[in-house]
Amino acid sequence: MKKILVANRGEIALRVMKTCKAMGIKTVAIYSEADKETPFVKFADEAVCVGPPPSSESYLLGDKILQVCKDLGVDGVHPGYGFLSENADFTRKATDAGISFIGPSPEAMELMGNKLAAKATVKEYGIPMVEGVDEAITNVEESLAKAKEIGFPILVKAAAGGGGKGMRVVEKPEEFVEQMNLAISEAESSFGDGSVFMERYVGSPRHIEIQVLADSHGNIVYLFERECSVQRRHQKVIEEAPSAVLTPELRKAMGKAACDVARSCNYVGAGTVEFLYEKGEFFFLEMNTRLQVEHPVTEMITGLDLVEEQIKVVRGEKLSFSQEDLKINGHSLEVRVYAEDPQNDFLPDIGTLEVYKRPTGDGVRVDDGFEEGMEIPIYYDPMISKLIVHAPTRNEAIAKMTKAIGDYDIVGIKTTLDFCKYAINHEAFVSGDFDTHFVKHYFSDTSVLNNSDKSTMETAAMMANYFSEESSEKATYEASDSFNSWSLNRQ
Repeated sequence: MKKILVANRGEIALRVMKTCKAMGIKTVAIYSEADKETPFVKFADEAVCVGPPPSSESYLLGDKILQVCKDLGVDGVHPGYGFLSENADFTRKATDAGISFIGPSPEAMELMGNKLAAKATVKEYGIPMVEGVDEAITNVEESLAKAKEIGFPILVKAAAGGGGKGMRVVEKPEEFVEQMNLAISEAESSFGDGSVFMERYVGSPRHIEIQVLADSHGNIVYLFERECSVQRRHQKVIEEAPSAVLTPELRKAMGKAACDVARSCNYVGAGTVEFLYEKGEFFFLEMNTRLQVEHPVTEMITGLDLVEEQIKVVRGEKLSFSQEDLKINGHSLEVRVYAEDPQNDFLPDIGTLEVYKRPTGDGVRVDDGFEEGMEIPIYYDPMISKLIVHAPTRNEAIAKMTKAIGDYDIVGIKTTLDFCKYAINHEAFVSGDFDTHFVKHYFSDTSVLNNSDKSTMETAAMMANYFSEESSEKATYEASDSFNSWSLNRQ
């Protein structure tokens, strides 16, 4: 593979290109008119404008992107995440055109892309699932009787859903019909598919996902877990690896389940199996058939470059390591730096990066796609960057992240940095006793950001000291050659 087109933009496009460059592979960028002067376009060996700023007129034009691939003699296309990354039709067309799609097969995408199909596919492997109805609801009145059997509260979910759309928590039987109809309507308008199903509502879950990697020779491994429970509007804000709550036994059980999910759909490539976790039990949620935004924390604790592994798999290579070769090295945290105002319901705050200075230091990594003086465009996701740290223990990672956030100088727009500093130093986070309702429980009064520094930092210091002995016993830190190589070559 000598030339790869990156069918994406911003930080993920630049991140993929850095690995390609380290592997001696030429890169092609596609860009919209709004992204003409961005770092990823300048970094690529070749760049082609594919249309106006709106995604529907540029980054989602699969046929036009494939034509660019043909015109420039591209061997492979890397979709990043979002846009066309889970578009089975685009994947088929790329493959039919003789272009390697750096991701799974379209059949695997389709199976895992629909929650009902995914449940049916993994059922024969005995994967734990939340009690519910695993088929599309066709009669709302009849389903009410089943809901009463399961027990309220009930969670109604869109089969083709994501991002919280088409999802309703129904507390009482008398609310069921109305909420069910609202979920169907939202699913139809958001995904063009009104299919919904229901399951028991897990009240205080943690969101834990397992990174899997599979080659075309039948080898499947799991690269441990990521904790992604701190979210707003069902979207992740803070991620870490490993989780603060998993025992080695649970980690092994979840890893095996994740590999079985991959096995069930003949998965090849890098993918993520997501689980709900509560009180020692875990339940299959879904599989994301692409690279995840939060993949850097896995790279930091394993020393692997997941993009490099993706490319090797597509080239037909066998995985160069087994499950027994993999070890957790230390602890990694990632915070997503969004151009959002946490004190105004995390609404986007678009503007110009008047000052933009990245933090630096040992074990500090910034994946971004912006430079000082650039504007945050209104057309795309408002994420500016991902700030990642790596340290010997979880508490040292929290301390390192706190310092890195303080060293990150952004002027001109509001960001989520202050919220992230508040969150990782909150007593609940430091102790590891939190769930997906973190924002609702501890951030209902946004004024805490105005006076959080002294009191929160003092509490955090006390908590860190209290838990440091236990954390140190659980964590190991081996700055392996592969980790050092990744850090030096890709930054």
